[in-house]
Amino acid sequence: MYVYSTGESSIESNCEADSNDATEHPHDDKPRPYQCTACDKRFPSQKYLTKHAILHSSRYQCSECGKCFRSKQHLTVHSRSHSGERQLECTVCGKQFRQLSHLIKHRRTHSAEKPFECYLCEKAFNQIEALHCHLRVHTGDKPYKCLQCDKAFNQSGHLQKHKRHVHSN
Repeated sequence: MYVYSTGESSIESNCEADSNDATEHPHDDKPRPYQCTACDKRFPSQKYLTKHAILHSSRYQCSECGKCFRSKQHLTVHSRSHSGERQLECTVCGKQFRQLSHLIKHRRTHSAEKPFECYLCEKAFNQIEALHCHLRVHTGDKPYKCLQCDKAFNQSGHLQKHKRHVHSN
């Protein structure tokens, strides 16, 4: 039995949570006063904690590992990770995927398609994540902070490289 403490109320559950939660961003500086007592993840608002708590109490539970999902479709996709099943194949290179969204993203590596365009400088990208990262060039946002020297970076890879070269023994 898990209890989710929000400071004002609690929610009980019997299910293990998925460790890949989209609301978790340990690199930012937002206060996170709402804590899930089942897995100790912290959230900036009651809304995010409640959304997360569904994972612990969902009726769509994996019989292999106990993880819970918000929908039967998400459970079906997850189940493929245990079986190794890959139903989708790239017609260009033969690489196989478990999820259609991953195949669609991969196909762009074979084409010049760049559907995500920066509204400030018109530079285009084949992945939305690359556009979001690029926008930090314009905003000056550097959310990845080195805990050893307080230097900040606009990309997580730049922080990792910094730690390897500057702070490795």
